Amino acid sequence: MRILIIGLVLALAACRVERPEHIAPVSAFQSERYLGTWYEIARIDNRFEKGLSRVSAEYKANPDGGITVINRGYEAASGQWKQSIGKAYFVEGKDTGFLKVSFFGPFYGAYVVFDLDQDDYSYALVGGPDTSYFWLLSRSPGMDPVLRQALIDKAVAKGYQRNRIINVAQTAPVQSQRP
Repeated sequence: MRILIIGLVLALAACRVERPEHIAPVSAFQSERYLGTWYEIARIDNRFEKGLSRVSAEYKANPDGGITVINRGYEAASGQWKQSIGKAYFVEGKDTGFLKVSFFGPFYGAYVVFDLDQDDYSYALVGGPDTSYFWLLSRSPGMDPVLRQALIDKAVAKGYQRNRIINVAQTAPVQSQRP
């Protein structure tokens, strides 16, 4: 009985998705405009992306109202592409940039779009359940350095640690030519 209760508590905890109180998701969010491919420009490195470059995320609508998430990145150490497929669902309604995302069965984590180019959805600032998760996403693999810095400054003002944010290479390294 004790194991059953512990299992039930863990299952209920897995269903609960929280975001940092001081990080507000964007309103007037339009999921159909957010769908498609995004490129990581910068992130706070985490265990499931460590060592990956050329990282992208593709979002596709599901018939059940959710979104399929396909994350892909290149691992130079192994010379292989890594891919994870997950699912996401809105937490506070389709017009709010707050979703729960899962790549591991019934366990969900927060996905909070807290800044977004409202004109053409060309960039997004995304956080997780706390300030140890951060991504700067762009519709193209490159970003103007001035805009990139301004967006990182916005994230730092929200509590993300500048010294933990890394740039994500979006191009293959140039091979040196031997004479």
